[in-house]
Amino acid sequence: MKLLYTNFHGGDGGGHTTYIRELAAALASRHEVHVAAPPGSRLNREAHALPGVFVLDQPFPNGLNKWKARRRARAQLAAYLHKQNFDIVHVNGSADHRLVLSAMPTKRPALVWTKHNSKPVRGIGNALRARRTDLVIAVCDYTRRELLHTAYRRCRLETVYNGVDIARWAPWTREAVTAERVRWNGGDDSLFLFGSNAGTASYKGWMDLMEALPLLPDDVRSRVRVLIAGVPPKAAELERVAELGLARQAVFPGVLADARGMVASLDAGFVLSYDVETISFACREMMAMGKPVLLTNYAGLPENIDEGKDGWLVPVRDPAAIASAVQRLVEQRDALPAMGVAAREHAEREFGLPLFVGRTEEAYERLLGLR
Repeated sequence: MKLLYTNFHGGDGGGHTTYIRELAAALASRHEVHVAAPPGSRLNREAHALPGVFVLDQPFPNGLNKWKARRRARAQLAAYLHKQNFDIVHVNGSADHRLVLSAMPTKRPALVWTKHNSKPVRGIGNALRARRTDLVIAVCDYTRRELLHTAYRRCRLETVYNGVDIARWAPWTREAVTAERVRWNGGDDSLFLFGSNAGTASYKGWMDLMEALPLLPDDVRSRVRVLIAGVPPKAAELERVAELGLARQAVFPGVLADARGMVASLDAGFVLSYDVETISFACREMMAMGKPVLLTNYAGLPENIDEGKDGWLVPVRDPAAIASAVQRLVEQRDALPAMGVAAREHAEREFGLPLFVGRTEEAYERLLGLR
């Protein structure tokens, strides 16, 4: 197969970037893989480093005031699509979806779109895109069910869960964990380290955790230290953390080049999203490292765990419920390592990259078999 992946994000790109990078890296050994991404973007940079992957410096201008840039971008992409004669173009967001459709050659390749988030897909634009999209990949069953109530119900719909590199995101030895924990607890092993590598976007719900902690009994709250990796919070958010008396208990190390050390040090992880999220790479990475996770019952997050065995669920935006759950975790700390083992076993069964890549490749083959 000859494949083109597109992504409109000009910066980090988050899960979109991870998703495309892992597919491109795995499939380039047996297919011809191209990636079209804005110059300077994380995906563009990382794709250039992948052996055998061809990269097109392709902007995806968005907005009516960028019509000139959009016209230039369309012309470049149209020429590339005509020259390369792809079997499949796999788009990953609205901006690249629109531009690809406007640039399609007469003999058009099959068009695949992955729905990465929980944002609604309504309106005439989505209706028109659905008419020319051949396959929609949902990253969780929740997303697939939601799409059945949209214009995309006319498309072929398949669920393919996101995968993570479980060899890289693997449990550390007891000795390595002990040494790493000192970095975060200052040598005080009585501290319960509760953390997340899911970032600090507001929809991630981490402020709901901040609002929950003061509801804990003092003797429990004083033992909890929260670690959240990602872009530093906004000033107003930090002010609220301070108002809640948590300035010394909440640690924001910034964007970590390698978050595995922080994750290895945790007693448990969390993803408390209330919007946008679907399945969460971060959740799966923490579980792969042997960490049980506290999740909200939002979108596809519950599909990551076997509740009570390798994680727990709380209602969305419910500080009282979060506080109650955190108290149980602290009080049942001795039981968490066994739940961590179950989390790792779950990851080994269901989260690995070969499974993710293989299911995606099979979806492509089924699609092409229908054309």
